[in-house]
Amino acid sequence: MPRPHPKEFRDDVVAVARRGEAPVAQVAKDFGISESCLRNWLHAADVEDGHRPGSTASESAELRELRRRNRLLEQENEVLRRAAAYFAQAHLPGK
Repeated sequence: MPRPHPKEFRDDVVAVARRGEAPVAQVAKDFGISESCLRNWLHAADVEDGHRPGSTASESAELRELRRRNRLLEQENEVLRRAAAYFAQAHLPGK
């Protein structure tokens, strides 16, 4: 997978494309990127600016972190549940 372009570069290309002085295909060609890549950048910029519905980069990062934390807590909960079952069996009559 190719290395991602720096954020400053992406922002500059999006700004040029938004000016509308040239078609998106020509802007992409001038900067040496694919047209689909530029369209993806434009879509992401529209979401970040609130012009389109969708989750922003910060929201996505927060969601990833919350899912990771949730998985961790579920694992801890399972350990505690098993420990409680083990200790409960130790106090059963007849053992």
